[in-house]
This record gives sequence, C-alpha cells and structure tokens, in this order.
Amino acid sequence: MAAQNQVQITIPKQHDDQNQAPEEDFDYSQRAQWLRAAILGANDGLVSVASLMMGVGAVQENVKTMILTGFAGLFAGACSMAIGEFVSVYSQLDIELAQMKRDKTTGGQNKEHQQHEVEESNKEQLPNPFQAAGASSIAFSLGAIVPILAAAFIADHKVRLAVIVAAVSLALLAFGGVGAFLGRSPMVKSCARVLIGGWMAMAITFSLTRLIGSMGLEM
Repeated sequence: MAAQNQVQITIPKQHDDQNQAPEEDFDYSQRAQWLRAAILGANDGLVSVASLMMGVGAVQENVKTMILTGFAGLFAGACSMAIGEFVSVYSQLDIELAQMKRDKTTGGQNKEHQQHEVEESNKEQLPNPFQAAGASSIAFSLGAIVPILAAAFIADHKVRLAVIVAAVSLALLAFGGVGAFLGRSPMVKSCARVLIGGWMAMAITFSLTRLIGSMGLEM
C-alpha cells in the first residue's frame, strides 16, 4: 500500500507540466503582416534615399543639391508607399467583405447566431487601408531621414559620402535586428541580409551614375 501511495504523488506534477506548456506557445507569424510593412517601409526609405543621394554625390559635390535630392526622394517615396499600401489593403478588404457576404447568404437559418459571432470576430480582424497607408508612409519617412541628417552637417564631399554609408549601415543593422527580435528569427542572418542588400544598392547606384556622368551627361 505504501508503494502505491508514492506512485500517485507524481501524478499532479505531470499534470502541472502539461498545463504550463501551452502558455509558452506563441505564434509569431501573427506579427508577420504589420512587421513586414513596418520593416520594409523603413528599409525602403533608408536604402532608396541613401542610394539616391549617393548617386547624386557621384557627380555633384554641392551639399544643398544632395539634401534637396534626399527630401525629394523622401516626399515622393512616402506618397508612393502610402498610395500603394492603401490600394493593396483596400483590395484585400473588398475581397474579405465579399467573402463574408457570401458566407452569410449560404449559411442557412439554423446557423444564424453562429454566423453573427463569426462576423463580429472577423470585423475586428479586417485590414484598415488608412492605417496601413499611414504606417507605411511614416515608416518610409523615418528610414529616409537618416541619410539626410547624416549629410546635412558635413561640408567635405568625401567625408559626407563616408558618413552617409556609415549611418545607413548602422540603421540597417538596427532595422534588421529589430525585425529579427520581434519575429524570433535568426539575428545574424537578418542583419547580414539587410546590410549587404543596402550596400549593394548604394554601390550600384553610385557606380552607374558615375559612369553616366563620365560620358558627358552631368548635372
């Protein structure tokens, strides 16, 4: 009898472990949509405006020209991101609303209460085109302002280009690290991917613009 009582003592411990396991389980793919929009928007602003300024800097040493070019890229890119995201998310919203209407008409009267609960839950999860447009525009602008601020106070042309590259590199590492942390993905791989991509974009833009400038087409 004593041996049987000792065996039964271990049962609550196993039961507690089973209850604790689901609490640690979290689906990080749920963050994918807003994380993609925020990280890609910031990266696009950073790399696009930095590459644009590097291209201008390849043929023009005037700091005002580079700053004005950077702001023009910021305004154009922010508007483009906002409009593109608005149209895309609004199309997704129309599709989901149409699907909800089809489900409502084909569900039958016996499932009316159940459909009402599902509709209320689905409405809370519907995408917001205005929110997506604003978030993308802000994210792009935050990334784009980095190279503009980096170049604004540097008089020497070569030093200015180097500072832009350094500032953009640090920002790319930061964006890649934040995205990896929030999405629980490999930190080193994420940072290396965005950093190398940014370097390639700036180098290609600088080189091709320099090549065109050497052929006689200068600002």
